[in-house]
Amino acid sequence: MSDAVTRPLGAQISHMLKARGVDVIFGIPGVHNQEMYRGIEEAGITHVLARHEQGAGFMADGYARASGKVGVAYVITGPGLCNIMTPMGQAYSDSVPMLVIASCLDETAAQQGQLHQMRDQAAAAATVTDWSHTAHSAQAAYQLIDRALQEFKTARPRPKALHVPIALLQADAAPAPEMRANAVAYRASAPLPTDLAAALAQAQKPMFIFGGGLLHSCHANTAQVARRVVTAYGAAAFTTYAGRGVLGADHPYNFGAYLARPNSAAQIAQADLVIAVGTSLAEVDLWRAQLGHTARLVRVDIDPEVLTDAQAGQEGVLGDCGDFLRDLDALAPVPAVAPKWDASQIKATRAKWRAEADAERVGILPVIEAIRAGVPDDVMIYSDMTQIAYLAKEVWDMDRPGHWHHPYGFGTLGYATPAAIGGAIARQGKPTMAIIGDYGFHYTMQELGVAVELGLSLPIILWDNGKLGEIEDSMVRAQIAPNAVIARNPDFCKLAEAFGARAEAPQTIEALREAVRAAFEADGPTLIYATPALTA
Repeated sequence: MSDAVTRPLGAQISHMLKARGVDVIFGIPGVHNQEMYRGIEEAGITHVLARHEQGAGFMADGYARASGKVGVAYVITGPGLCNIMTPMGQAYSDSVPMLVIASCLDETAAQQGQLHQMRDQAAAAATVTDWSHTAHSAQAAYQLIDRALQEFKTARPRPKALHVPIALLQADAAPAPEMRANAVAYRASAPLPTDLAAALAQAQKPMFIFGGGLLHSCHANTAQVARRVVTAYGAAAFTTYAGRGVLGADHPYNFGAYLARPNSAAQIAQADLVIAVGTSLAEVDLWRAQLGHTARLVRVDIDPEVLTDAQAGQEGVLGDCGDFLRDLDALAPVPAVAPKWDASQIKATRAKWRAEADAERVGILPVIEAIRAGVPDDVMIYSDMTQIAYLAKEVWDMDRPGHWHHPYGFGTLGYATPAAIGGAIARQGKPTMAIIGDYGFHYTMQELGVAVELGLSLPIILWDNGKLGEIEDSMVRAQIAPNAVIARNPDFCKLAEAFGARAEAPQTIEALREAVRAAFEADGPTLIYATPALTA
């Protein structure tokens, strides 16, 4: 370090990130990216040492979802970048602001056989990111970081990858320029279609579908506005899994997160105006080709690609969900329109769907209810690709948005444990919990050491049905003799204790409920081992 101003670029990057509001970085140092670690402590940034780059990426994802800030990860050339590509793919699917900064080789065409060499690192990362670029100067690195941070605020937030050659990281550089004024988020919001508010007030059975895009609105209280709009226009609503909590569990005209129920299409077909706000109506939302509407469909989203997808009869409004709903709210009739839907029928329909979901995965619902009874009101939950989570996403009503996170699109195993660690770090003592299956736990179990190291009061519900249960069921439905669905598991409780965590193996539903409650008060993580053998 030549003086107080000029530093190696690797150190300058940390100082720049701190000046831009980054307080936490997840990652693993290596000989190729060690220059990025030169400035972390000096800049005042907390570094969380993951046990695997996949864990670092999921922690950054969980941190971003909980905090609303960018999740930043530092990784090494080649294998480090490859290891974090799975979390980047998940962040891309679920619109999570993640910035991955990786070292890279200075030359790959003329020289072969180098440590960590791959043919085209930036191109590999581009397959799971919004963009992936290599900086060939300090100024380019600074510019790309600022571009990423601004785009997280002004467009659909998706991961970005920045690659910096090793020699450039080591070279002295002037500090990054002062931060420019933040761009105004979503300035391009389109106005309401001129007739929409009137059409909504006059509709016989208007319906809204709210998605996770509402969580990315530039307005803080968009969910409250959504509730007012539904009530004012006498509408009913569905939410996607990611949109749960927008309406709240007690809203009488909330069909819930049951879009994936096949006969939800029949309810949607009754509507004479459908407005889908902040949702791509993707396969993982519907599990069918079409939404089921027969009337006018208005789509509202910040991403123009969403407005040109395969859903039929759509009319697109490009812009921020919060702006759109506020415009509707401002034009809402006073007094409110009388409810257009039968609340008792909606309640009965939801009860039917809940019973269907329960019958599909027998014996799991009482376990879910026990867990639910043991959690505090403000709990934030991270779940994994496991049957208990698939059922919970339908039947567990949320009373606030943005408090249940799941690997919805990319569908990665091993997400919940490290993502919950990132969430717990962001929430600084507020209740956070993970729900994961036995097989998914294998993928990232080593990150339990991070939770122990940080003393996080993190309950980890490990659901062990002794198999890849969802895959076995799918094979049976396809008339395939189930194979390769059972693996020998370790003693998970002893494994957790070996890491230094607490472990509980409740034998009854009541004991499970108490174990969950106690885990939030513990001075470190608690693995709660639950199986289908739990008794009432």
